[in-house]
Amino acid sequence: MPSIVPTMYDEKAATMPPYMPEPVSQPQKKTRCVGRTLVKGLVVVLALLTCLHSFEVVDLSSCWSKEAAAVDASADQCVQASTVVPKKNAELWQSLGNTIDSDAYKSRAVEWLGGAVRVPTQSFDKMGPVGEDPRWEVFPPFHDYLLKAFPLTHSTLELTKVNTHGLVFVWKGSDSSLKPLLLAGHQDVVPVNPDTVDKWTHPPFSGYFDGERIWGRGSSDDKSGLIGVLSTVESLLEKGFKPTRGVVLAFGFDEEVSGVRGASSISEHLLSTFGENAFLLLVDEGGGFAQEFGGVIATPGIAEKGYIDVRVEVTSPGGHSSVPPSHTTIGILSQLLVHYEANPYEARLSRGTPMYWKSQCLAAHAPDLPHKLRKALKKGIKSDKALKEAQTELFKSKAFHALVGTTQAIDLINGGVKTNALPEQAWAVVNHRIATDSSVGAVKEHDTTLLKSLAQEFNLSYTAFGSQITGGDGNAYGTLTISDAWGHPLEPAPISPIDAPEYALLSGTIKATYNAHRKLEGDNNIIVAPGIMSGNTDTRYYWALTPHIYRYNHHNSGNGTSLSNGVHTINEYMEADAFLEVIRFFTTLILNADEFSA
Repeated sequence: MPSIVPTMYDEKAATMPPYMPEPVSQPQKKTRCVGRTLVKGLVVVLALLTCLHSFEVVDLSSCWSKEAAAVDASADQCVQASTVVPKKNAELWQSLGNTIDSDAYKSRAVEWLGGAVRVPTQSFDKMGPVGEDPRWEVFPPFHDYLLKAFPLTHSTLELTKVNTHGLVFVWKGSDSSLKPLLLAGHQDVVPVNPDTVDKWTHPPFSGYFDGERIWGRGSSDDKSGLIGVLSTVESLLEKGFKPTRGVVLAFGFDEEVSGVRGASSISEHLLSTFGENAFLLLVDEGGGFAQEFGGVIATPGIAEKGYIDVRVEVTSPGGHSSVPPSHTTIGILSQLLVHYEANPYEARLSRGTPMYWKSQCLAAHAPDLPHKLRKALKKGIKSDKALKEAQTELFKSKAFHALVGTTQAIDLINGGVKTNALPEQAWAVVNHRIATDSSVGAVKEHDTTLLKSLAQEFNLSYTAFGSQITGGDGNAYGTLTISDAWGHPLEPAPISPIDAPEYALLSGTIKATYNAHRKLEGDNNIIVAPGIMSGNTDTRYYWALTPHIYRYNHHNSGNGTSLSNGVHTINEYMEADAFLEVIRFFTTLILNADEFSA
């Protein structure tokens, strides 16, 4: 994520001309002597006070305690785990690390990912059931590719196909009492708009490698994650690794269209096979790491926003457009939508939320965070006023503001059938992403209240989410109805704990991976700061499997964001070196989890 707050400056200093000192005469000797005497006196007093403090005669801690407490408190809000490297499997980890560093393995990894990209697996909105809609038939060829590319994985792990195209691999551990590690990803990719194919640097399903990047749809989202996991398992098997703790791989096939047939079915299968809270932790696609304020910050998503699409529909009498009313149905709908955009949800940086913790991590560990913002965040741990000041600065970034609060976006609209006929109906759909400290119910209540006055102004009978609000006496000019557009609202995800050993395991693994890939040592080369996802993943169906759900793929975003490499648009790509680091991350995670004990 790029800098979220502009560099601060002293406005007065910036507007005043530079200071030019006037020539002065030599000071008198007497003045110089007085100055020296004062300095000497201060030194003596400070020395005496320090001596008395050391003998506990006086307490000087109050002189610095407030500032020190602020620093310590901020650091306490973002405790960093130590680097975690495999011990029992240290030699194996080192050997695999050397393999990953080799040119031969790089070529192999590039071909693994490029080959996956060359098998198109597009998913589309409103697809019919599996077995009926022929568009699902893109997945069997992809499964054939996986079988050919990863033969040991298929011959060693137990594979179950769920709802025909969902893939669940089970790698049994020698100790069945240990909760298995769950790694998730998705096989499908967003469609390529045929009108944009000629705008791609390389064809969208070519899997072309230019020496640095693998190009094509899905090279990042999410075949890099899925192929990264399978590449890791295949490489571990080639080295003869046999896990103590089981590992389960779950790959849906319609994540890009909400996972209603893929991950939803996989969730039911995993619950019936393993039970609730049966997994150590779950890692799915999500955040990566990037340069922020002079530091390298990794951001695992510990929660997701909720989701609801609100349909706003207006009806009124039709007729010939030569005798129009003051406001047509489309005109009324337009004013309702303008009212929506004129009244956005109020965002608030609240303590105990993921983005609050992310900001505290920046305050504690980002070296180039502006001093004024750092100070406000530290004081904001206890001071509401200071937290509001920090919020004002942080919200100058539209991205940060959007991640904190509930958002609304008018994405669909329809109305009218002919230019000389008054429209009898017009509707729009408003997409809401619900803040982690809000709810579907709060959004419904907000939207219901927001439009009530306009419903009365236009004399509309108003129904909101099945309840009659106004105008039920039959004398209304028309109707206003707001409802859940698709009937599948989603509450914000439970916030995964960041004070748990499982989070420390993930954090320590991130640090170990980052260090190993760059031949570094130490615990502070990369800082782990919790955050949230801007969208929703297949994890929405997996809440009952474990409380420790972390959306993180260790993608190196450099100075950009995880969406800056063509995800969901033209010219999607994956840096080869970044993909190798993804494989190193999953290798380290599996080996660390194998040795983990809470």
